[in-house]
Amino acid sequence: MKTLQGPSIFLSQFISDRPPFNQLDTMAAWAAGLGYKAVQLPTHLPHIFDLAKAANSLDYCAQVCETLGNVGLQISELSTHFQGQLIAVHPAYDQAFAGFAPEAVRHDPVARQQWAESTLMLAARASRNLGLKAHATFSGSLAWPFFYPWPPHNPVLVDEAFRELSRRWLPVLNRFDEAGVDLCFELHPGEDLHDGVTFGRFLELTGEHPRCHILYDPSHMLLQHMDYLGFIDCWHSRIRAFHVKDAEFNPSANSGVYGGYQPWVDRPGRFRSPGDGQIDFKGIFSKLARYDYPGWATLEWECCLKEGQTGAREGAKFIAEHIIRVSEHNFEDYAGGQHDREAARALLGLTSRG
Repeated sequence: MKTLQGPSIFLSQFISDRPPFNQLDTMAAWAAGLGYKAVQLPTHLPHIFDLAKAANSLDYCAQVCETLGNVGLQISELSTHFQGQLIAVHPAYDQAFAGFAPEAVRHDPVARQQWAESTLMLAARASRNLGLKAHATFSGSLAWPFFYPWPPHNPVLVDEAFRELSRRWLPVLNRFDEAGVDLCFELHPGEDLHDGVTFGRFLELTGEHPRCHILYDPSHMLLQHMDYLGFIDCWHSRIRAFHVKDAEFNPSANSGVYGGYQPWVDRPGRFRSPGDGQIDFKGIFSKLARYDYPGWATLEWECCLKEGQTGAREGAKFIAEHIIRVSEHNFEDYAGGQHDREAARALLGLTSRG
């Protein structure tokens, strides 16, 4: 069995225009000071991490690794959540997601999609140049406006949406395969890939692509009332990234899983800092250890109540305390006895045949 790596921290929620959160070296020192061993790097802010340079310059990659290494950090994964979202955008969301793209393509859906695809191609090369094994992203969505349909369910519409989604992602998946990097989709409401059924449907349409994998975030599953522990049993072979984020669902007489358009603090289902919600992280870490999960445990801080730096400080300790240092030996080995075939037959009272 493998000991899970961690703790890592996703930097995206902490970046701001104020020190130390306005440049990579000072953010790295901050994260290392809290006890983190790695960072998951967003790639949409060139002043933090320049994706194009990383894709085309080994020297730049070496500089980034040196900056992090100087404080004892490494990169767990790169993230293209913003860019991956733009691979597939339903027209209803054109304006909402326009700001994720550069001004030149922001209001041209075709050019915007092409830009997103080319950016993901850069991410594959950058991940290879950095020696990474996994990459984090979103799938985007074409069918999401119809997730709870009225008029009634249209199977042809859903089929066409998933066929188109797989068509758009296949060239990207192939590029990640060439780079030797797993592409991990965060299963998230709002994305067409938001649970096991939707991921499985997409996976089948990609021909069971060897680089099509999952970023496992139990908070999104708890808020969908899914069995997030059983999900690991079903999909452990495809889980290659892991966000440690807590959540809670407090039943309400006035609102349910859809939240009633309320701010997060007023919703029945809310994101919380690790340990403050309802998720069984001991069960999760145990199952990931059982199935030899090969990646990192990465804090994604999103909490409707707790201040971010407090959540980050507590999160490093929380993850470190939950990582199971797996044993190299069976606890019964001391009383194992002989395991050869003749000894086994003797224990069964069987005589050897000539």
